Amino acid sequence: MNVYAVVTPFVLLLVLAEIAWCVFKKNGYYEFQDSIASLGTAIINQCVNVLVAFLWWPVLTWLHAHALFAVPAGPLATLGLFLGVDFLFYWFHRFGHRTNIGWAAHMPHHSTEELNYAVALRASVTQRFFSFFFYWPLALLGFDPAALVAMVAFHLVLQLIPHTRVVPKLPRFIESWMNTPSHHRVHHARNERYLDKNYGGFLIIWDKLFGTFEPETEACSYGVTAPPNTWDPTFINLQVWRQVTRDALHAPRFVDALRVWFMPTGWRPTGAEPLPKTEWKRDGKELKFQSTPLPRSKPYLVAQVALAFPVMLLVTRHDTPLSTLDKVLVSLLLWAAATAWGGLLESKRWAVPLEVARLLGLAALGALFAARGTLPLTVLAPAVLLLLLSVAFVLLLGNRRDEATPQPDAGGAI
Repeated sequence: MNVYAVVTPFVLLLVLAEIAWCVFKKNGYYEFQDSIASLGTAIINQCVNVLVAFLWWPVLTWLHAHALFAVPAGPLATLGLFLGVDFLFYWFHRFGHRTNIGWAAHMPHHSTEELNYAVALRASVTQRFFSFFFYWPLALLGFDPAALVAMVAFHLVLQLIPHTRVVPKLPRFIESWMNTPSHHRVHHARNERYLDKNYGGFLIIWDKLFGTFEPETEACSYGVTAPPNTWDPTFINLQVWRQVTRDALHAPRFVDALRVWFMPTGWRPTGAEPLPKTEWKRDGKELKFQSTPLPRSKPYLVAQVALAFPVMLLVTRHDTPLSTLDKVLVSLLLWAAATAWGGLLESKRWAVPLEVARLLGLAALGALFAARGTLPLTVLAPAVLLLLLSVAFVLLLGNRRDEATPQPDAGGAI
């Protein structure tokens, strides 16, 4: 069972509920551009998760076949598996912040300068693959691989809960052992005192045991100290990978080319070229990335993100009639969609042609599915018509590009 696919509708309802509450309270916790970028990245990530499970499954089943113990199914085994996943997640998460290769895989989740339930969905496309380098001992101990994969997914879904500013500090008896929203706000903050703190997933006790706990005592500034300053999901996902790869390729010594990946975050070989300077604070005031979107593109982007999630489920659900090749093609088109949306948010000249191409590509796939009888015509016919109407609308947006003039607050709170 793909836990992500099952819980997706409930997660989206939670996101919408928080958005509605924030709009009602007018607290500005959701920024339109950031939210579109986060949801687009989430769609890409969910498609990649299917591939990760496929790649790791043979390894986990082999380890289980040679397990040290036989762990019978039951409530105690489930509890033990949950605690094991939570404990190993702490070390995986710490690895993701304390090494260059780990940070390359994890940084996209922290690249946003907001904190809300949409941000919780902005996960790196490479992080899930690395996580099983930490979880595999549970299969060797005797836990069933299917239960392990499902528990890892369930554990990750639980971590959606603390990604919010709406919930204040909870009573001390809860804050003392659970990773609450207050604790996780600290983890997502780039304040100097908060850096590399509170790695826990569900339990905060691991941080208290291993010296990485920090309570929330001052206002949080969210994001990374070297912000990507773009909504392009490809750049966001590859920003640190590109930087560390360049350092490895230009390292004066071969040993440095290898060790740069596993050295503490920020370590660079001697003589490495200086990195471009990025600011997130000026004169004591926080700076947040903003861009000028194509005029009147906001309702279009909202509609396209809403329509993309059902398409994503065709990839992530195991009971869909799509073949593996079909899923790969749909996933590539969804990646193109998220990239095009980022371009529309920045009024890039390539954004409209890319969006038109991916809409036509999806329409062509729909026609192919209809011809093969893969999906019912009653579903595909209106879907293809909607895609063609979207092409006309986005071309109209492109004709208004010249109206896009820089504004001090081009994004705006939802």
